[in-house]
Amino acid sequence: MNYAEALLYLDELNTFGIRPGLARIEELCARLGNPERCYATIHITGTNGKGSVTQMLDAVLRASEIRSGRYLSPHLISYTERMSVDGHDISEERFAELLTRVRTAADEMVAAGCEHPTQFEALTALAFLYFAEEQVEAAVIETGLGGLLDSTNVVEPMLTIITNVTMEHADRCGGTLAGIAAHKAGIIKEGVPVITAATGEPLTIIERRAEELGADVFVCGEDFSAQLFFPKEGGQRVAFHSVVCREPEPFDLALAGTCQAENAALVIMAAKLLEREDARVTDKAIRTALRTVRHPARFEILTRENLPVVIDGAHNPAGMCALRAGLDAYFPELPRVFLLGILKDKDIDAMLTALLRPGDTVVTVRPNSARAAAADVVAAAAAGLDADTCACADPQTALAEAEHRAQRSHALLVAAGSLYLVGGIRALLLAGR
Repeated sequence: MNYAEALLYLDELNTFGIRPGLARIEELCARLGNPERCYATIHITGTNGKGSVTQMLDAVLRASEIRSGRYLSPHLISYTERMSVDGHDISEERFAELLTRVRTAADEMVAAGCEHPTQFEALTALAFLYFAEEQVEAAVIETGLGGLLDSTNVVEPMLTIITNVTMEHADRCGGTLAGIAAHKAGIIKEGVPVITAATGEPLTIIERRAEELGADVFVCGEDFSAQLFFPKEGGQRVAFHSVVCREPEPFDLALAGTCQAENAALVIMAAKLLEREDARVTDKAIRTALRTVRHPARFEILTRENLPVVIDGAHNPAGMCALRAGLDAYFPELPRVFLLGILKDKDIDAMLTALLRPGDTVVTVRPNSARAAAADVVAAAAAGLDADTCACADPQTALAEAEHRAQRSHALLVAAGSLYLVGGIRALLLAGR
């Protein structure tokens, strides 16, 4: 297959939907020679922040001169964004070549009477194969959904990170917060250290599972922490405290957003543990990584014709709370114009309640997903919270309308609600439409 044919094949795989379980991915990996066993892995799950933590840890490995792979999802524009080696995304040609081999293995599975792999399983196997053939030393692997039955959970990690646990994907992860926590805790492996920012009942469940498996647990807020502050010379930093550091350590932080302090704390703690096993991981490498890492569309601050813009992938109530906190910290005085698109299986009312202030302006549009909520549905929900609303038919029209309203009121433009929306909006902004 070439890349265009690869995309068509991936679309065909959508017919198999989302089917949790490890039997298919285990069989697929076995037919490919179990590439996931060829390198060390760091496995990351959580409700929010796991993408940022994945990017930061990958940056730490690269700054330590460790040949690294990185797997995350979803992508903003291209499937090739999901997997990289040493900071370089896979090429379209290599992607198509490896997916052709994955397709052959999948066809052999079906011929042998096995279930057909899903799209995410095919992509996960492709990433594992790519990392093995590129001879990475370590790969940072983000889960797709949950953890226990997620396709990535065939790895045997050297370190496990669970960022936090809130209500998300409850229909596929037990229906309750406790059920979701049990699914997240499902990535814990025997004797493998766990780092987490979970609290309350989810933390209890994680700690219980870790104890059953003899895994040490390091808890944010108990064993380590980080406070965000803004030096008078500019920029932002976190002050990191931990049981392994006698004095607070300041680290410059490139990623904006108040939630990034907690994410950075998880990464620094992880790096401190890695440092015990590999002398290449040093404070200098950690500082370089946190100072230079990028993660597009996560409280990403842009400027367009003197108009300040924030692009953020917040797509659940907890994410919206974090976005609101970031906006209040970085742009407390500016009026706000929101460009929002939300999926219909999300708690739209809770998301908007967490995000909006009375009198905010909201422009809505349908994200590019079969699961998307209609623009007028989101607009009606926002209007019920005293927002000035406008529903638009397509992203280009919505962006033009939001820009017009923001320019007219000297406001901040914020695009959020779904990664299926903000990736395209970001591309339009950067291209100048």
